[in-house]
Amino acid sequence: MLSILEGIFLFAAIMESILGVLGNGFIALMYCIGCVKKKLSMLGFILTGLAISRICLIWIIIINGLMHVFSDNMYYFSNLFEYLSYLWVILNHSSICFATGLNIFFFLKIANFSHYIFLWLKSRINRILPLLMGSLLISWVITIPQLAKSINDEKMKPRNITWQFNMQISDFFVQQVAINLGIVFFFTLSLITCFLLIVSLWRHKRQMQFNATGFRDPSTEAHVKAMKVLITFIILFILYFVGYAIEISYFTVPENKLLFISGMTTTAIYPCGHSFILILGNSRLKQASLRVMLKLKCCEKEENLRAT
Repeated sequence: MLSILEGIFLFAAIMESILGVLGNGFIALMYCIGCVKKKLSMLGFILTGLAISRICLIWIIIINGLMHVFSDNMYYFSNLFEYLSYLWVILNHSSICFATGLNIFFFLKIANFSHYIFLWLKSRINRILPLLMGSLLISWVITIPQLAKSINDEKMKPRNITWQFNMQISDFFVQQVAINLGIVFFFTLSLITCFLLIVSLWRHKRQMQFNATGFRDPSTEAHVKAMKVLITFIILFILYFVGYAIEISYFTVPENKLLFISGMTTTAIYPCGHSFILILGNSRLKQASLRVMLKLKCCEKEENLRAT
């Protein structure tokens, strides 16, 4: 039986998951409709892949969490734990890969540098995503064997109540680093992209100041808009891994379910919150969402009129 506080956190996690599925589903639907009407652009492909991977990731998070909370022993002794672990790694790496591709796309489209490497990348922007997909495959090749080793070690060792993974903390830390090596690589690329975009904005403002022109030009607004999306992504992704760390720490005190549920709630913020940031930051998605809301309001008014 869950306590009141545990129930509140679990309800919050479920609501975040529902909103995340709706937000990401809306993004995927909009660009899938655009794909039927005309050729899907690179941005559309990235956003569609990002939305679909996050919908699946949200389902993994919530199923994994509910199994932990309500049937922990059955979960570990069944094959579901192994299947969900593999799916989580694949989807987690896919999600951060598409998010990194989106950040790099914004950077190359908006930033302004005269360095030959930047100009070379900008002229080959359509090749960035295939390169990231190749990096994603490499990260899977590195990570999945490490995960398989971790699962096999867990199956072979007797279960301990106070430490369910039954291994030294240093060994466990090394395993987690190896499993999340691809995540670290993609997140580092996003950090570099955000830093360079800030540098580009700073240089652009200095140039505008030198030319004695106003700051609110289209280029400045585009820089600020992209920076908001990138910085929000970084903050939410840090929260995601904070929640993941809290969930892992639960295995040291398995009797404290509140610790695990609070970690799950924190983890679910990232795939839910970032989808709505993308909707608000994209004029096409924002206008489409407003049209949907207006239609829902009209339908609600019509139902109220019929009821009266």
